[in-house]
Amino acid sequence: MNITAILSFLESLAPLVYQESYDNCGLLTGSSARECTGVMVTLDTTDAVVMEAVLRKCNLVVTHHPIIFGGLKKISADNYVGKAVIAAIKNDIAIYAIHTNLDNVIGGVNGKMAGLLGLINQKVMNPVPAGLKKLFVFVPDTHLEKVRDAVFRAGAGHIGNYSEAGFITEGTGSFKAGKGAHPFVGEEDRRHYEKESRLETIFPAFLETSIVAAMISAHPYEEVAYDILDLANRDPSLGSGLIGDLPEEMDEKAFLTLVRETFRVSVIRHTRFRNRPIRKCALCGGAGSFLIPKALAGGADVFLTADLKYHEFFDAGDQLLIADLGHFESEQYTIDLLYDILREKYPNFAVQKTTVNTNPVHYFFQA
Repeated sequence: MNITAILSFLESLAPLVYQESYDNCGLLTGSSARECTGVMVTLDTTDAVVMEAVLRKCNLVVTHHPIIFGGLKKISADNYVGKAVIAAIKNDIAIYAIHTNLDNVIGGVNGKMAGLLGLINQKVMNPVPAGLKKLFVFVPDTHLEKVRDAVFRAGAGHIGNYSEAGFITEGTGSFKAGKGAHPFVGEEDRRHYEKESRLETIFPAFLETSIVAAMISAHPYEEVAYDILDLANRDPSLGSGLIGDLPEEMDEKAFLTLVRETFRVSVIRHTRFRNRPIRKCALCGGAGSFLIPKALAGGADVFLTADLKYHEFFDAGDQLLIADLGHFESEQYTIDLLYDILREKYPNFAVQKTTVNTNPVHYFFQA
């Protein structure tokens, strides 16, 4: 199996078009055409992670944080980025980043966090315009199922947790084949009437080429009549942050204890306790201060995130408990998420987790 197949699978779950504009997801070093000898998953890519991949015979590193984020003016061993890139190039290691595109799908980083905390009724906190389109195609009744199956297999018809969503309107179509045409039904230069159905279904814009190709391949007509419309709908499964409910309400200290034990953290920075129970929890792995207004609007009792600045703790007033557990700490289980995803898809293939702790932040305590 080559690296391309693995990357295509990952992108079917978290398409690159879902990354934020500032991000740099995708293949950062190496060739995707090579045979894959093994995959190592990590949160960050350092030269130590790359050398571990070499020792464990993995020529593909799947990382959450891109090692190349901004523009590189030089590649030298003066910093950790240069060291990692040089090590990857020397040892022919492909590095693939799956960052904010994995943040922005409901089953991604935030979904993993929510699952660990046992949240139910999970929803994306800040749904974004998803680049959705709608397909209308007119199909003779004899080929309706064939065309419908083809567009669904190509990725159309997904709405939240539902698939193969579509609508059929029955009617009668008419056409007249011109000279030189080769009609599936009817005769040249005579108007023909045919029992047809109008199939309509929704799809993500980035799949348009493959969906149209699948539709045309399955359709019997020489000239296929179809329309594609842009939609303003927001995809409820796509966007930043997540909000959900605890199975049972907890007091604030008990909740923070649950967070501390679940994420194995020694320190949680938080706003003052409001002495109110916690039931609805909003969260965002990594830096999520931009979502404080969304957490408030969603009626959350607590917002769990990282990288909060001093003045951002004021933003919730007394309406919300804000807790900062650290960037690495909030996203550390992304390694398990990626590992489980790849192992389920490729149960007989070498997928490994890094043993390198890449957290650059340490804490000093004195009893």
